Amino acid sequence: MKQSEIKEASTAELQEKLAEARKAYSDFKMAHTISPLENPIQLRSQRKSIARIATELTKREVQ
Repeated sequence: MKQSEIKEASTAELQEKLAEARKAYSDFKMAHTISPLENPIQLRSQRKSIARIATELTKREVQ
């Protein structure tokens, strides 16, 4: 997800997206453990999107 999409989404949507992203990341990680992924950069990009979503949720809680 892009930062602009994250800012426009509601809190409930972000929590749902965060759960989906964490599930996808664990699936990628498991698949990479069994046999190497064609594009291991997917792991990094998934981690970054999880961090972006989590940061936005934290920022909203503080405000």
